[in-house]
Amino acid sequence: MKFMKLGLNPDTFYTDETTRTLLSDVPADLTIRIDGMTYLLHKSCLVPKCGLLQRLCSEKDDGGSISVDLHDIPGGEEAFELCAKFCYGITISLSAHNFVPAFCAASFLRMTEKFEHGNFIAKLEAFFSSCILQAWKDALIALQNAERLHEWCVNLGVVRRCVESIVDKILTPPTKVRWSYTYTRPGYVRKQRKSVPKDWWTEDLSCLGIDVFSSIVTTISSTSMLQPQLIGEALHVYAHCWLLNSSRESPNRKRKILETIVKLIPAEKGSVSVKFLLRLLSATNSLGASPVSKAELLRLSGLQLHEATLPDLLLPTSHDVDLVKTVAWSFLRQWKRRSSAGERESLREMHKVGKLIDSYLQVVAKDARMPAQKMVALIETLPATARPQHDHLYKAINIYLKAHPDASKANKKHLCSFLDCQKLSPEVRSHASKNERLPLRTVVQVLFFEQEKSNTTASKVSSTAAEEQGNGTRSKAPGTNGAHLIKELSFKVKVETEKEKKREVAGDAAPQLNPHSKAQMRSLSKMTYIKR
Repeated sequence: MKFMKLGLNPDTFYTDETTRTLLSDVPADLTIRIDGMTYLLHKSCLVPKCGLLQRLCSEKDDGGSISVDLHDIPGGEEAFELCAKFCYGITISLSAHNFVPAFCAASFLRMTEKFEHGNFIAKLEAFFSSCILQAWKDALIALQNAERLHEWCVNLGVVRRCVESIVDKILTPPTKVRWSYTYTRPGYVRKQRKSVPKDWWTEDLSCLGIDVFSSIVTTISSTSMLQPQLIGEALHVYAHCWLLNSSRESPNRKRKILETIVKLIPAEKGSVSVKFLLRLLSATNSLGASPVSKAELLRLSGLQLHEATLPDLLLPTSHDVDLVKTVAWSFLRQWKRRSSAGERESLREMHKVGKLIDSYLQVVAKDARMPAQKMVALIETLPATARPQHDHLYKAINIYLKAHPDASKANKKHLCSFLDCQKLSPEVRSHASKNERLPLRTVVQVLFFEQEKSNTTASKVSSTAAEEQGNGTRSKAPGTNGAHLIKELSFKVKVETEKEKKREVAGDAAPQLNPHSKAQMRSLSKMTYIKR
């Protein structure tokens, strides 16, 4: 950090209760009041350098002491005292930390060259141009302090010049970066890196308020000199600092930050990650963000959903199934729109989303508080084309039934109604046929599908056997696997019927088969008997 020292005289200011004065043999003849502090000073030292005091004193001067109120001076007492010490020639030290209030106060007092050569504003201006604007962190600190006196700094050009200096350094090729910067990414060791990372500037920008940050990002984007992913990274770092992992801001302030970040997201696809978009989308509900911001986040999330991974959907606090369902709807709407417009979108995107949603279902199914209705709603969101095979869906349903042993028979049937036996692998069908957690209807469907497939295979084997017999070759008897499945089906029906009879004898209040299911059981028993 650069410093500038002015003045040679020692500091003789002292405080007496609410009064500030300095040791002097000359009586004070100028009283200045700022808020709750009174300064007893001398006209001969201050008035020649301050155009404002010259005008005020000329209006009141009667040859004696003069009192002036300067309650609206920018920077308050501290800034005024820097100006006063400059007038007395007392040594002061200026840096990026106190430049802004000193410059605004000096401008308020009109300490220009018009009133005295080498006045305070000229020296501050030289320090600002030659030191603060040339240093990366000094410009950031000055800009950060400018937010407290925003209107003054905008009018004096401080904000504009700091922004221009910062943008110019951000657009500098990384190979030419020679100044210090903050970069604390996990796993990054600067000593082991010979080159400067492309996003070296993103962390330092997070110290700024959202308005100034927005101005810098907008200016950078307008140049089109940086990749959209770098802009997205800057938004990601800023959001984590002020929005997603921070409790230091009020809800209203956070809502403004969120809505501003959404506006700054580059239009290019993939400029920010799906995980980041989902985190922002989750925050819109708790912060009450505008419908426009929420709609834009939904659009962007849906557009990139096929690029997401399972960890992207898992929010840190809880499983927001409704949010994932809404994003899946957004993906489906945009996918259909692209297809209807004549663009042949590969089914691979749809299949990836289907597999992603089924993997997500496997995670949320373990939640003991997860209602079956939410599982059903999320399964129904995607069309049948999204799932070319149902192994992952079966696993999710099985996990849910295992974690929710008290689930109602209606909920079990509803969940299992989405399973298509034809889309299950042989291994999964084998597991399903022995799964006691599944409704009997589902098990029967699996077994009948296996029987039908076995019969088809048997007929092919019979044809082959006939040909082999003609050649004098013996073949394995067909239909043995089908008979085995019929026997297994009959056993399942018999066991279920015996369980129901035992409940009736014991007077158990456990769920009973309804009349329709009983009739179905009798029908199935008869059918298996005929098959045998």
